[in-house]
Amino acid sequence: MPTRFDTLIRGATILDGSGATAYEADVGLRDGRIAAIAPALDGQADEQADAAGLILAPGFIDVHTHDDTNVIRQPGMTPKLSQGVTTVVVGNCGISAAPVSLRGAPPDPMNLLGDASAFRYPTFGAYVDALRAARPAVNVAALVGHTALRSNQLDRLDRAADAGEIAAMRAQLREALDHGALGLSTGLAYANAFAAPTEEVLALAETLANSGGLYATHLRSEFAQILEAMDEAFRIGRHARVPVVISHLKCAGVDNWGRSGEVLQALEQAQRWQPVGCDCYPYTASSSTLDLKQVTGDFDIMVTWSEAHPHMGGRLLADIAAEWQVDLHEAARRLQPAGAVYHCMEDADVDRILSHPATVIGSDGLPNDPLPHPRLWGAFPRVLGHYARDRELLPLAIAVNKMTGLSAERFGLSGRGFVREGHWADLVLFDAATVRDAATFTDPMQPAEGIAAVWVNGTLSWRDREATGARAGRFLPRGEAARA
Repeated sequence: MPTRFDTLIRGATILDGSGATAYEADVGLRDGRIAAIAPALDGQADEQADAAGLILAPGFIDVHTHDDTNVIRQPGMTPKLSQGVTTVVVGNCGISAAPVSLRGAPPDPMNLLGDASAFRYPTFGAYVDALRAARPAVNVAALVGHTALRSNQLDRLDRAADAGEIAAMRAQLREALDHGALGLSTGLAYANAFAAPTEEVLALAETLANSGGLYATHLRSEFAQILEAMDEAFRIGRHARVPVVISHLKCAGVDNWGRSGEVLQALEQAQRWQPVGCDCYPYTASSSTLDLKQVTGDFDIMVTWSEAHPHMGGRLLADIAAEWQVDLHEAARRLQPAGAVYHCMEDADVDRILSHPATVIGSDGLPNDPLPHPRLWGAFPRVLGHYARDRELLPLAIAVNKMTGLSAERFGLSGRGFVREGHWADLVLFDAATVRDAATFTDPMQPAEGIAAVWVNGTLSWRDREATGARAGRFLPRGEAARA
């Protein structure tokens, strides 16, 4: 008697997420999981998909996002679902939606997650409850932000925390870990965390080991002092006995161009003694708040938003300064608070970092930016199309591995990241010949091309450039993702 499936995907060319060579098979889905994989499944299904000529891969895992509040406020998650992303990791760069108790406006860069009304979760448990009630279209795993913890406990953020404040932060971090947080993130380059000495982070990171957490960091510097900043990150990981993930690894600033070889050599040296990895996005421009420390005339800086002068969004900082007849720093000061895109990297460094075996893919997209960097909508298809197919920087199977299996292993997302029987049915079907990013810096909110279908926990959620309306995502607690 034929086997019964919820969904039967016929004739797919499967890249299973491991980096192995593609093979052809049918895939049967049942109860949210991959029930069977075989060359020709004898089965019946409520839904069937013809995958002839298309690649079936695990759903992409965006390991570096700032979707913390958007998975609740805008649970359709179109920017991610449309490019094949089925899981997002939130809470990066030291900023998270929880645990947060504001005493006013959110401090920079927490304002990237929204205004004060977006921060409604004084405990991590409250955030998890809200997430489950919202039923987002993608799965969500979460880090806890160091700057968020500092903002809860310190009267001002331009100083180190004292022993009592550190103890209070440790207690909040422990509560979050007990409720399934993946670990701790820092954004030590930002003004509101830069004053934190290494010892403050060491004390917080000590909380991670017993829970199996990890340490992810936006380094204290991505410019001239990058090697020293990497040493600090590695020291924290060794002290706490936890894995280290360097966020959006890059060589920023003209004086830093060409240093990716020595940066990666430092990472490889650290890997001899401890678990270390990194993520990156496939662009030569970064995006964040408009940071006075990063203002320079060496490369273009585009203002994406400004509370003081909203009409300046979309213009180059240099043009604004010329119009106001002031220097770049004064123009940036007048625009505060504001956001910007910095064209601060060179192609050769991005190529070298992107193709390195330690690197996984994260978009670092800013969904609350009115003129977002195109990585929000295009990071994953850009790797598949521009870098793997068109430029042949890396094989397609390896590109998929960097977005799926390697990411799942690095962040402990059990039962995800591979096309294997028994795994959760997070899947993307795409055309390797046509997949590409359509989002640009001037027109960034454009869905990718070549993404035929996306399943989240076995539910068809995207098809033919449109969302189905299904929202089948789940919260993925650390160490329990297989049972989520």
